[in-house]
Amino acid sequence: MAESMKGLRRSHRCTELSNRNIGETVTVMGWVQKSRNKGGIIFVDLRDRSGILQIIFEESDVGSEGFEKAEHLRSEYVIAVVGKVEARSGAVNEGLETGDIEVRASSIRILSEADTPPFPIEEESKTKEELRLKYRYLDLRRPDLQRNLILRSKVANITRQFLSDEGFLEVETPMLTKSTPEGARDYLVPSRVHPGNFYALPQSPQLFKQLLMCAGYDRYFQLAKCFRDEDLRADRQPEFTQIDMELSFVDVDDVIDVNERLLRKMFKESINIDIELPIQRMTYAEAMDRFGSDKPDIRFGMELVNVSETVRNCDFGVFTSALENGGSVRGINAEGQADMPRKKIDALVDYAKDFGAKGLAYLAVNQDGSYKSSFAKFMTEEELKNLVNAMGGKAGDLLLFAADKDETVFAVLGNLRLELARNLELLNKDEYKFIWITEFPLLEYSEEDKRYVAKHHPFTMPMDEDLHMLDTNPAKVRAKAYDIVLNGTEVGGGSVRIYQSDVQEKMFEVLGFTKEAAYERFGFLLNAFKYGVPPHAGLAYGLDRLIMLMAKEDSIRDVIAFPKVKDASCLMTEAPNVVDDKQLNELGIQIQNNQVPGTIH
Repeated sequence: MAESMKGLRRSHRCTELSNRNIGETVTVMGWVQKSRNKGGIIFVDLRDRSGILQIIFEESDVGSEGFEKAEHLRSEYVIAVVGKVEARSGAVNEGLETGDIEVRASSIRILSEADTPPFPIEEESKTKEELRLKYRYLDLRRPDLQRNLILRSKVANITRQFLSDEGFLEVETPMLTKSTPEGARDYLVPSRVHPGNFYALPQSPQLFKQLLMCAGYDRYFQLAKCFRDEDLRADRQPEFTQIDMELSFVDVDDVIDVNERLLRKMFKESINIDIELPIQRMTYAEAMDRFGSDKPDIRFGMELVNVSETVRNCDFGVFTSALENGGSVRGINAEGQADMPRKKIDALVDYAKDFGAKGLAYLAVNQDGSYKSSFAKFMTEEELKNLVNAMGGKAGDLLLFAADKDETVFAVLGNLRLELARNLELLNKDEYKFIWITEFPLLEYSEEDKRYVAKHHPFTMPMDEDLHMLDTNPAKVRAKAYDIVLNGTEVGGGSVRIYQSDVQEKMFEVLGFTKEAAYERFGFLLNAFKYGVPPHAGLAYGLDRLIMLMAKEDSIRDVIAFPKVKDASCLMTEAPNVVDDKQLNELGIQIQNNQVPGTIH
């Protein structure tokens, strides 16, 4: 039976004790990790969020009633123990922070009994994720998950302190906003007071933080909850957290400077990693050319090489037809992989096809200098030698080529180099390689909408020297936009915003908005700009992604307390779920029968 605390107060968490406390009487509380009865002496591993501490129970110390309670203990019982800290009587446990001490109990209270958990509470659990997420409150007891959430809290506190010291003000922006359908789908919230009208949950605080700059708040930040009703992916969450900021009277370099110093402080004080400043910068065009990606992983080489001119006059039709259609031929050098079995090469070909490749050409340079290739018969010995030289190839290397439109070649080889790096175990999670990607295209053409759409958002400032091309060549206009990339993952991004009304009107015109349509969607912001708006810029980090990389996890679900699964549902609470007719009637909503199988409203 559970007992009350009866005025008992905890003196220490488990790992707050050390050999400096030997001889002290302490009170500790937590969960029973495991219990071992050695006949006359019971060893209990007590766990709280700080770690594990060994408790010893002997009848001569706790009395017959206390020893009987200790014999009754099972995994996950919650107990309070009073006892004396001693040097460990047995061998020191090097794997525990408290491995050189133990607490000899003088009294015990069982605060709560527990059923047998559906899976063991242990680090690096092998239990299926679906079961663990159903019982997330048990899963969260795992020390590795607790460390992740402690790290998340620490990073949030460091961020708040740093930005406050830099003159930023923390301001909360609304959760119930107006839908502005440009980009991902909004989550909609029906209004009972305004029948037939809907709020939207914010995809980001973008418009509100710009309004705060208009209002003269100079520097704003927020740890903002955001929502996007996006197409489903395994590691995408419908709700996520941003470290969001906006600054007035700044340009690109000012935003990058404050964020580099934030990252240096964040990584040093939370995981003791030194970030060397300044962080490398690379333009979007260079990143695509060298890595086939606007979020390049620079922990390893295997860069793309453009060999279009080298193969332009060869007889291999796959190469020449791509060049005739305005495309390119590019390759990557998998050094030392010439002996890769044909089965593995075929698997790479199949992988490349997932990204639009019709195939993949390969050339292995054997140790004797001869070639093994899928296309050697179409090229002379001299042409093959020139191609190998252009790729920086040497004996033992495997050269892989894609030939198509640039867009397809970049997608194929950019993803192929990552797949090879995974297969060859080149991705070191202990390495943290940051890079800024700058000068993104301002616009991209949507075949679906038959118009240009903003690559970032409609309020992104074009680069000054490209402004004149908005009318004549909008696809070539670069943006004052920047992403911060860590180990091949975009962890943050932002831009300088448009603050001149004539530039904003031109931007809307290029995007295909009439003036009336622009005001219908963004009128409150455009009206605010009539009353004096400072030059301003901002950036937002995906906090979940950032913590995932810092914690060396493979999924953001492991750094979010209560995540959703792939279909945006919560296995623990069974959300989303049906609601009763009364609630729907109040909102004036009727559910079509075919949308909720087995349910009639």
